[in-house]
Amino acid sequence: MNVYDFDKTIYDGDSTFDFLMFCAKKNKAVRKMLPGIALRGVLFLLGIIKKQDFKEKMFSFLTVIDVDKEVKKFWRLNIGNVKIWYAMQQKEDDMVISASPEFLVQGAMNLLNIKYMMASPVDKNTGKYYGKNCHGEEKVARLRERYPDAVIDEFYSDSYSDSPLARLAKKAYLVKGDKLLPWSRRKLK
Repeated sequence: MNVYDFDKTIYDGDSTFDFLMFCAKKNKAVRKMLPGIALRGVLFLLGIIKKQDFKEKMFSFLTVIDVDKEVKKFWRLNIGNVKIWYAMQQKEDDMVISASPEFLVQGAMNLLNIKYMMASPVDKNTGKYYGKNCHGEEKVARLRERYPDAVIDEFYSDSYSDSPLARLAKKAYLVKGDKLLPWSRRKLK
């Protein structure tokens, strides 16, 4: 099985940010929330608040939209942002493991016919997490919990924060744009 991160790996961009901007263009109530979201982003970058606090503030825009309807519209317009190199090598047993919210990533998985996916558990109605953010070591924990015998042939990610998953793979690649580079051996130790 090949395992992929999603944002900036097989999807050209950050799907959560893109979805927020997509909704803000169409919805005045979402636009009004942007300054508060930006402020929390600055507080997170300064180390004053935790990542989950920032993300929950960002996801608060979900309370003023029809999430299912907007996710469908978003992916109809943005599924073309899936990178060509991925489409050319996609296999039936591919798995995507992402820190983005499950409800959002699932929309893309449905259109791409990807059966295996794990992502961050975020309530689509409240924007609150109901489990751990699927990031770093948590990705490995989730994989081992759901698929204890999984063997990763190849792993792809845009970030060395995914080194815990890369260590499990027979081969690992760092994705930079459309370039697939060998994972740094130093990052595998």
